Amino acid sequence: MRHQAQATEPSARTAPAYQRIKDHVLQQIRGGAWTEGMLIPTELVLCKQFGVSRMTVHRALRELTADQVLLRYQGSGTYVAPAKIPSTLIEIRSIAQDIRDRGHRHSCHVLRLERTTVSTTQAQRFHLPVGAPLFHSIIVHYENAEPIQLEDRVVDARRLPDYLQQDWTRTTPNEYLMRAAPEPTGRYTIEVKLPPPGVAEPLDIPVEQPCLVLDRTTFSGGTFASQAVMWYPGNRYKLAGQS
Repeated sequence: MRHQAQATEPSARTAPAYQRIKDHVLQQIRGGAWTEGMLIPTELVLCKQFGVSRMTVHRALRELTADQVLLRYQGSGTYVAPAKIPSTLIEIRSIAQDIRDRGHRHSCHVLRLERTTVSTTQAQRFHLPVGAPLFHSIIVHYENAEPIQLEDRVVDARRLPDYLQQDWTRTTPNEYLMRAAPEPTGRYTIEVKLPPPGVAEPLDIPVEQPCLVLDRTTFSGGTFASQAVMWYPGNRYKLAGQS
């Protein structure tokens, strides 16, 4: 639930210019005028609105980005960040580490490893230019030779140029990203879905078997790094975490 915008205190008129800009942005968000995922006015527009330098506006937006109020994408703009809901946050760990922690053996099989490009839909979702290079992988992970996860992932080829050269029998994409993409942040959804044949077959389950599906997008330094859709057979896997 968003809070209603509050009236500006008289003392706010004497606040530093960058603070007045921050207060304005927060009021627009809390009042519902600017909603999650919305592109906010450019720095130039805010400069003209407040009669200040671009450096002042940049400081205000930089601090709001550090506070996770805004998300900034180079070449795309500044957007309202998703609301933080602590009760739903979980830590997404490497599937291989989870398996090793249970004292079991992890192995994997690479179904697809290829170069591709950003589609129109992906450009809107990840704030990347259409046609930019991506790497695409589909990997099935096994616990003691039984398939428990199908991982369908794309990564930004410009940021992670050595992705295709990794030995996925020795590491997982999740473990690789933790090393290659510093200070990762992410957003995710979790749903229950019936698997299409291309997912059911490598997981060795019928298409009538529900799966737990985790769709996670990872950012590093505020820009897109990777997106993965992970399918878990509902009769073999339980997703757990700590809030």
